[in-house]
Amino acid sequence: MFECLRGSAITAFFTRSSAANIPVNLELSERLKLDPDTYSISIPLGATVNMAGAAITISVITLATAHTLGIPVDFGTALLLCVVSALAACGVSGVAGGSLLLIPLATSLFGIPTEVAMQAVAIGFVISVVQDSMETALNSSTDVLFTAAACRRADAKQR
Repeated sequence: MFECLRGSAITAFFTRSSAANIPVNLELSERLKLDPDTYSISIPLGATVNMAGAAITISVITLATAHTLGIPVDFGTALLLCVVSALAACGVSGVAGGSLLLIPLATSLFGIPTEVAMQAVAIGFVISVVQDSMETALNSSTDVLFTAAACRRADAKQR
């Protein structure tokens, strides 16, 4: 886990792009002696659909907006928002600030007007340098981490 953070997350933090971090993750996978047949598919695919950081950002900003407006959100609704955010985040581009564009979609689930949703997006742009850097570091480093876990499990099954 720490090797994935050191080898992938630091670069992803500064590039703020999952797509730009693909070569770093491929090289890290090679250094970790993972199966090339696995990581040659999982790393580019992960850079496209593994957007856990984006899902967290979308959920947190949407829940904060709903709370600010006094809209009650029960646990079930919050859980549904997290699932919808995780599915929608798969379509986020691997470039800086991509997740912010899905906030109006998520806020519309609560009946929040588009004007207010765009104010939440504006706040997201203000904090986006640090927020997006952390988001990309999480996304990119877990691409290698999950690939390593899958390879280790396959190795254990073969023995």
